[in-house]
Amino acid sequence: MIYIQLLLSMFKIGILSFGGGYVAIPLIQKEIVELNGWITLTEFTDIITIAEMTPGPIAINAATFVGIRIAGIPGALIATFGCALPSCIIVIILAKIYYKYRHLNTMQNILAGLRPAVIAMIASSGVTIALMALFKNGITINYISAGIFIIGIFLLRKYKLNPLYIMFGAGAVGIILYSLFPI
Repeated sequence: MIYIQLLLSMFKIGILSFGGGYVAIPLIQKEIVELNGWITLTEFTDIITIAEMTPGPIAINAATFVGIRIAGIPGALIATFGCALPSCIIVIILAKIYYKYRHLNTMQNILAGLRPAVIAMIASSGVTIALMALFKNGITINYISAGIFIIGIFLLRKYKLNPLYIMFGAGAVGIILYSLFPI
């Protein structure tokens, strides 16, 4: 029964995740954490962090990690399949429509109207993850996380460093600082 629920939940996430993996984050959170209660918000944040660091689309990675957490290897396979299947179907249909009508102004207007909604969904996910990372228990600021965040933003914006270097550096600094000053 869990496999069917997992497949349907990930299928729903896959079919509603217009705009890419970052848009799927609030959908995954609502479905997995809030509606089904399969994992906690803290576990969800950890899964999203790992999914962001691993190669591949974030929604697929998150689905795989959620699936393995809930139902082991079979759960990972089912969740990944459920999340990817709608995209395959939708892309085939939209590609046919786009190539047929791509020169029409209406098509360009539709795409221009979707962009702000996608930005809002990405910003919502970012705010949720930032609040989880920067505050202990939603109230007290986590100074170590805040410092790593500020330095990471600075290095990304000022020196245009590769985000992988920032992630590995932040992980190394986190290991050291959280070992010295446990939360």
